Amino acid sequence: MGIFRNNLRAELKELIPEQQERLKKLKTDYGKAQLGNTTVDMVIGGMRGMIGLLWETSLLDPEEGIRFRGLSIPECQKVLPAASPGGEPLPEGLLWLLLTGKVPSKTQVDSLSDELHSRSFVPDHVYKAIDSLPVSAHPMTQFTTGVMALQVQSEFQKAYENGISKAKFWEPTYEDSLNLIAQVPVVASYIYRRVYKKGDVIPADKSLDYGANFSHILGFDDPKMKELMRLYVTIHSDHEGGNVSAHTAHLVASALSDPYLSFGAALNGLAGPLHGLANQEVLLWIKSVVEECGENITTEQLKDYVWKTLKSGKVVPGYGHGVLRKTDPRYTCQREFALKHLPDDPLFQLVSKLYEVVPPILTELGKVKNPWPNVDAHSGVLLNHFGLTEARYFTVLFGVSRSLGICSQLIWDRALGLPLERPKSVTMEWLENYCRKASV
Repeated sequence: MGIFRNNLRAELKELIPEQQERLKKLKTDYGKAQLGNTTVDMVIGGMRGMIGLLWETSLLDPEEGIRFRGLSIPECQKVLPAASPGGEPLPEGLLWLLLTGKVPSKTQVDSLSDELHSRSFVPDHVYKAIDSLPVSAHPMTQFTTGVMALQVQSEFQKAYENGISKAKFWEPTYEDSLNLIAQVPVVASYIYRRVYKKGDVIPADKSLDYGANFSHILGFDDPKMKELMRLYVTIHSDHEGGNVSAHTAHLVASALSDPYLSFGAALNGLAGPLHGLANQEVLLWIKSVVEECGENITTEQLKDYVWKTLKSGKVVPGYGHGVLRKTDPRYTCQREFALKHLPDDPLFQLVSKLYEVVPPILTELGKVKNPWPNVDAHSGVLLNHFGLTEARYFTVLFGVSRSLGICSQLIWDRALGLPLERPKSVTMEWLENYCRKASV
């Protein structure tokens, strides 16, 4: 295992000192530079749009969407190594890119695949912790329980208790992070097989890459499903630092909590219906459309159903985004995948009709800043097509994917010595008094 372990780690060890110097110079030269004005709306509105976090691995632009280390999703699809020519990018390649800022070779990606396999063993006590929960417990509850049970093996916690130097914090964090990334598909697949397949567990195939093996141990060996899983994990891996799961992990880790504790906290945020659980809600809503109107629904019938949903005080799940103001590129690449692999799927055709119908209605409503579809509007229909029909499980897939982005940034948090996060909070009285004085 040593030869694989040293490859990516050695790359990081070389990069970290120059990035430490870069941050130090930034702080020295521009530490007092203003980044904009904070408004009362921002304070009341959940710090929306307030610049307040350093997050190196990705950046979200309201117009063009996510960039991973400067690369858009189409660019990642073009330059990152794939399992076969013209195929979807391998998640290991994206992990390398997130950690180093460099596009890896196929050889480097293959070595990282082998390393992740070598780290993927899950101890028996983790399965016992999950088994102590009722099978009816939400899969995300079981997933978080499994991650917390893994925490007992934390290298960072052991090193900290033994008095490790701050300069070396990133090293056990790296070990924990790669172990965690390697183990979460195993834990996730165990939960899927436990809840939906009577506990019939499928062993890993170590000849497969990360995404394909995850598909395999879930029980799906269609080559197209393996391609979908590669794409799914890649595009769900990271989405800037301000979303609930990423920010939660960063906040908890800033207290020097280890990667398992930090990622477990992130999963609890991801499980909320305004964040990761939305992908579950989309497929359930789409199926309710079919149940009421049939698969051959007309455009007019669909418009009526959308208005009915909105007038009942509900939202159309999968539309709108806290930052984006155009169609989510993650939606677009999934649509392209569907056009290539499942153009005649009835639910995909319904999703396409929704793309035509929903934005004009939301625009007419006048209350929505972004009437366009997000990543959740499409993913469930693709998974459903290949037989992964259990919508309650979808957020677990999101969680496995998000481990790549969260852990990559966490390693850099430790390497750069980022401090305890502690924003200032104020009361309504403070705001009222401040604004009265400011207006005089």
